[in-house]
Amino acid sequence: MHSGIRAWAMIIRRSVFNRPWAIIEAAAQLVRKDSGLYLIIAAYTLAGLVFLHAVGADDRSAYSIYFADWIKLNCLTFPIFVVIFDAILILHRFSSRRLLVVKTTFSNGRLAYFLSGLCLLVALMIFQGTFTSVKNAMPVWQGGFRFDVVQANIDAFLHFGIDPWRWLYAVAKNDWVRAVVEWNYNVLWFLLNFSALFFVATSPKVASIRTRYVVCFMAVWIIVGSVLAALFLSAGPAFYGLVTGDTARFGEQLAFLTKGLGSFYSAVSYQNYLWSLNEAGRTGFGSGISAFPSVHVGLVTLNALFLREYNRYLGALAFLYVAFVAASSVYLAWHYAIDGYVAAAVTFLIYVVARKLVPADSRSLAMRTQIAARPEAVLAIS
Repeated sequence: MHSGIRAWAMIIRRSVFNRPWAIIEAAAQLVRKDSGLYLIIAAYTLAGLVFLHAVGADDRSAYSIYFADWIKLNCLTFPIFVVIFDAILILHRFSSRRLLVVKTTFSNGRLAYFLSGLCLLVALMIFQGTFTSVKNAMPVWQGGFRFDVVQANIDAFLHFGIDPWRWLYAVAKNDWVRAVVEWNYNVLWFLLNFSALFFVATSPKVASIRTRYVVCFMAVWIIVGSVLAALFLSAGPAFYGLVTGDTARFGEQLAFLTKGLGSFYSAVSYQNYLWSLNEAGRTGFGSGISAFPSVHVGLVTLNALFLREYNRYLGALAFLYVAFVAASSVYLAWHYAIDGYVAAAVTFLIYVVARKLVPADSRSLAMRTQIAARPEAVLAIS
């Protein structure tokens, strides 16, 4: 057992430390193939900076906020998890030829692909900083939240004259339900969506969809989270009374949600945090208020569509999760129901257009050839 571990360590050490320039050069070639993605990030960032300056909101810039947490998550936490997962998988699935599998897993090509993915993820940190900066500047541009009454009235009209949160509370007004919904919305959603991004960016198993997925991922943030949100800016049910003066319409819902104020995952706590930053005109981690459309729903819809390409049954489960997230956003007073409906529809259009315009990634052929040469490595390459 100990000799096997020492052999693994020696292979890894040789792969990483004895041939670093080969890995870096191969990664650089892969990064160059991602030049279109980097161009989108640069264009969005430039447009965001121009927007901030044009509306007089240069002080709403949020680029430095994500640096530490984003790097820690994508360059430390997720990579450690991948190594542990690979080790467990190799030990569990392979009783012989383990050293060959380990050698393939930590080959120059595999490590170069992984490194190029990390470079892309670091660039996406700037992309997320632009998104938050633009989101914080939206109320400055619009002079406040102008569309809450219209959107809330459309919501009620579509749901038989009743605000949809009342339908949900008629069957699920329960402290345990609230706690589960809050944990899913604030924790599980984040883990699922950003681990999916990490997996697609760094794993050769899905090399053929990497470019298309990342293009769709960015398009959801840009079109759903920035363009449509800025044009039809609303604050959402949680802040309806604060922006319209009508505190009664969602008062009962907010009173129930306030019961979870002491919870670490409390929706009300985060809503209070966002409103305090908005009132002070400051930026913070995840700051900015916009309800229409819902990026939460948009991203889970995107992942469900891609997962359906892999397996229809898993795709069906993923779409059930989309429905759950959409209902959760209404339940927790983050969104009107139409925010989820529009986000899902726009995301579907983005996905359809990307399928037609973005070809399969050319790197997938090289990866499949490498794996085919060593069939034992199919399960090991994560």
